[in-house]
Amino acid sequence: MSEFIHLHNHSHYSLLDGAATIGGLVGAAVDNKMPAVALTDHGVMFGTIEFYRTARKAGIKPIIGCEMYIVVNGSRTDREAIGRSAKPGQGRGIYAHIVLLAKNITGYRNLMKLCSLAHLEGFYYKPRIDLDLLSMNHEGLVALSACPNGVVAHHIVNGRSADARKEAASFKEIFGEDFYLEIQNHGLEKEKPILAEMPTISGELDIPLVATNDIHYIKREHAIAHNVLLMIPDASASNTTDYHELRYRTDQLYFKSKDEMATAFKEFPDAVKTTLAIAEKIEQFSLEPEKPHMPAFPIPADAGVNTHDEYLDKLAREGISHRYPEITSEIEDRMAHELRVIKGMGYAGYFLITYDFINNARKSGVVVGPGRGSAAGSIVSYALGITNVDPLKYGLLFERFLNPDRVSMPDIDIDFSDTKRDRVIEYVKEKYGADSVSQIITFGTLSARAVLKDVGRVLGVPLNQVESITKQIPVVQGRVTPLAEVLETNPELAWIKKSEDPKIKELIDISLVLEGMHRNASTHAAGIVISPGPLIDFVPLYKTPQTELMTQYNMIDLEKIGLL
Repeated sequence: MSEFIHLHNHSHYSLLDGAATIGGLVGAAVDNKMPAVALTDHGVMFGTIEFYRTARKAGIKPIIGCEMYIVVNGSRTDREAIGRSAKPGQGRGIYAHIVLLAKNITGYRNLMKLCSLAHLEGFYYKPRIDLDLLSMNHEGLVALSACPNGVVAHHIVNGRSADARKEAASFKEIFGEDFYLEIQNHGLEKEKPILAEMPTISGELDIPLVATNDIHYIKREHAIAHNVLLMIPDASASNTTDYHELRYRTDQLYFKSKDEMATAFKEFPDAVKTTLAIAEKIEQFSLEPEKPHMPAFPIPADAGVNTHDEYLDKLAREGISHRYPEITSEIEDRMAHELRVIKGMGYAGYFLITYDFINNARKSGVVVGPGRGSAAGSIVSYALGITNVDPLKYGLLFERFLNPDRVSMPDIDIDFSDTKRDRVIEYVKEKYGADSVSQIITFGTLSARAVLKDVGRVLGVPLNQVESITKQIPVVQGRVTPLAEVLETNPELAWIKKSEDPKIKELIDISLVLEGMHRNASTHAAGIVISPGPLIDFVPLYKTPQTELMTQYNMIDLEKIGLL
């Protein structure tokens, strides 16, 4: 078993900052025979469910966390920077860093709440919490004091030893034995005073040291690719900089082996071993419920029935009589079979909720599509008016839509008029509560075409030269063909392998590293989520001054955790 666990790690969900995929992070833990690994992206929990599922599948204990931004002197509602050093988004007067790890399911829920409120109440350059919020929601969390910009270390870096001790003591008061003083050694000048003073504070206050590596990429040779990623937002034809000059001033932010960590912290062997003690504190808990978190659909008082199953049966049988002039035995048998499966799988409420907002949309003058995908194979959907496609006429199979042998949430694709879609959302908010409804996040990725253009802009490769490559990359059924595949199969690009231009070689090498990573977050064009109570209890929420409220988990991950 490994003698070290990585507890401070950023993935590409730290948008345009982390250059490590979830698969890459978990794969590195497997390769290094580490039994656990953490995910601690900056201020967000975007990758939590993918990380949780990927790690568990690989036999690795997932440690769910977040490197949060915290206001230590003041309130998260403050909107003023403190001190001359507080440059936009950087000054310690605006925030410091703290790493929080979920020790158990209570800690996970508190982490979601903190991460959500940081966006909803504390967003100022970054999503921020404060000491009051942390004190109220610290149960089940392990806290590390983070990097040189961390809650304790930034005082040391700025020569404020007394403040460093005071801060460390205040966090120990909140977390007790679950607070650790973090030390890092990436060969940076600013880390030297921290490595010199943090052990003294540890001894004085009886707070254990923990060694971490601030992972932003998997391999050391990815440092330049990571640096290029950092430069993408500001790069233009007129604004080119030396991309070989590392913005983070070190190439050590990679997934190091236990031996490399032991060497880097040879003077602090206990700090390396502490990572194992922290990992052992983390309980294994499930994020995938046995039953979905279905909102409670209110049955009308005059319905004459008491349960969702009965009400679905009533509506379906009323609706089918309007769809067919004669109810044949084939129709009756099909209806009975579908209702039996739907009720048996516990999805009556799902159908009632969907029926209700579609019915209201039509009454409100919103144009509703006829229904797409496998839902058109359901005669119950047809009877309720969820779809307008007769499955018997077209020989459509119900089992493609819902199958007891393949348990998953039914997928009903519904099209609403773009200009009146907001009416549907407002109705759902009124019915189930504004705090139980949200739009859903989606991520833009660096596809083969996009990554070549972004990387080319940073490297200063002429646009016409980049486009001579991108125009040879086909899109097949909405999927951009991967760069490696195109380079191997397209003879029009054979010149690339023969090229002696070092910029072209770097363009390709860096693009291959960054391809597929997330570039930005946006709102899903057609998705909303409804929960049986406040969403903040089920999923972390995301909001910035430039975006609407949305979930931090994408549509696929929301389904995995049982949300509608």
